This record gives sequence, C-alpha cells and structure tokens, in this order.
Amino acid sequence: MKKDAPLVVVIDGQGGMIGRKLCDQLLEGKPDLSLLALGTNSAATSAMLKGKAKQGATGENPVLVAARRAAVIAGPASIVVADSMLGEITPKMASAIGQSEAEKVLIPLNRCGILIAGVQDCPVDELIEKAAAMILKLIA
Repeated sequence: MKKDAPLVVVIDGQGGMIGRKLCDQLLEGKPDLSLLALGTNSAATSAMLKGKAKQGATGENPVLVAARRAAVIAGPASIVVADSMLGEITPKMASAIGQSEAEKVLIPLNRCGILIAGVQDCPVDELIEKAAAMILKLIA
C-alpha cells in the first residue's frame, strides 16, 4: 500500500462475496488504489483475496487497527451493528468502525434484521456498483 494514498478498507463477513465484488469494482476503477480487505472470518478474507484484492487480514484486531488508519470504510450496513452477521461483528468492531473518522460507505442490504427505510429495492450488484462509484468519487 502506498503511504500517501488514502486507505480504503472493505469489511465483509460470512462468505465475503459482497466484499469481493466491491474490491474488484474498486480496483477495476482505480488499479493503484490502496485497499485493505478485511474479513470477519477466514472464508470472507479468502474470497476477497481470490478476487482482485492484494492485501487482507482476518478478525477483530485488524478491523480495530484499520479503523484508525482508514480514509474510507466500506461494506454491508451490518458492519456497524454489534452482533450482526450471525454474531461475526463484535461490539468492539462495530464501535471502532462507527467511531472512526473515516467516511463510511455502507451497502444497505435488508438482511440480518436490519431494515433501512427509504432505500430503493435494488439488486445487490447495483448497490455494489453505486458504493464503488461513491468511494472512487470520495478519494478522487
């Protein structure tokens, strides 16, 4: 990762497919992007690294550390809710992400008991495209 470049952190859990698709779109739009893929479990991290992500880590502590350094944190909206993703998002993770000074770009998936009013019902791929475009605009 380039030291001067803004760090974009993508966080995902469970199978990591949303994170993988987001990482891939971000790196297609900006191949030299300073991106860190963080999985709440090894399967999620592995999925993102099997895509275009070059650097990744797994678990609570990498999320806590990255939240302090990130310019942008992105992932499903549930990353800011303690005990979401079937318990994979710990209270410390949710707190660190929520308290981070980073811009948060959250993908509004109406799952895991989290319903977001006013959000259009769109296919997941469309939501990921919108999130990637928003992130690339933020760091331009």
